Amino acid sequence: MRLLTHNLLSSHVRGVGPRGFPLRLQATEVRSNPVEFNPDFIARMIPKVEWAVLLEAADTLHLVEVPKEPIQGYEHKEEFLRKMHHVLLEVEVLEGTLQCPESGRLFPISRGIPNMLLSDEETDINCAIRRFFTLVV
Repeated sequence: MRLLTHNLLSSHVRGVGPRGFPLRLQATEVRSNPVEFNPDFIARMIPKVEWAVLLEAADTLHLVEVPKEPIQGYEHKEEFLRKMHHVLLEVEVLEGTLQCPESGRLFPISRGIPNMLLSDEETDINCAIRRFFTLVV
């Protein structure tokens, strides 16, 4: 799982709502995977990144190259864009967990894929459907 992905994910456990973001990252295996540099893509993604969440994830992974905030005129600063390219796209969490800050629910990361599937009891829609069929039958 790339840090760009982590920056977009949130928990959808019933009753959590917007308090399911950001997910706390715990990594047990991390690697750097080279990806072709695309400065235009990175420049377009920077405004969409929740910077505080990125800083926390980078700190958890001991990445020192993330500045406290985007620099002015970053669109034209290749060094900054390359650093962000590395952090957002090349650093990959292979194994670990994501934890919902509200419910404490752990979502495993296995082979780089976060498993965000919820049980029926954890989702609003499935509980509503089950209640409906219980009343009908």
